[in-house]
Amino acid sequence: MYVCICNAIRESELRRAARHVSGDAEACYAALGKRPACGTCLDEAESILLEERELGFVPAAA
Repeated sequence: MYVCICNAIRESELRRAARHVSGDAEACYAALGKRPACGTCLDEAESILLEERELGFVPAAA
């Protein structure tokens, strides 16, 4: 499923980034070489990051 249509970021990519990048959705987008465009995806992206990190993985501080 696409989380961000503007940047074609898939949920799986965002979850992978959440495991390797500390910070918010914008930090994960940056790690993927993207920037939020319209911003409508950010709430959903933050929810996905929180869910992924609650599974027990906490990324190292940058």
